[in-house]
Amino acid sequence: MKRVGPIAYQLELSPELDRIHNVLHVSMLRRYHSDPVQIVWTEEVEVRPDLTFEEELVQILDCDVKVLRRKSVSLVKVLWHNHSSKEATWEPEEAMRQQYPHLF
Repeated sequence: MKRVGPIAYQLELSPELDRIHNVLHVSMLRRYHSDPVQIVWTEEVEVRPDLTFEEELVQILDCDVKVLRRKSVSLVKVLWHNHSSKEATWEPEEAMRQQYPHLF
């Protein structure tokens, strides 16, 4: 990281991340105090050239039916890989059955 003005820093990013804005304002910086308890181990995520990645469904936690005016939509609550249960999302059951038939 190098300073590029009185209130801005420029990040040194790898070439595959050249589409990410690499300048940030000093107000975004905070002093870091090392704490071994706060170490978080993560798995490497494969990022595509267009800066997207594919989520992996781990488990279906719940199911529900959303009643609209003239139809009902079946939903399932999905737990995704590398996310906590608080971050589980409601997805259409039919779409999940097509993508992940082994979980039904």
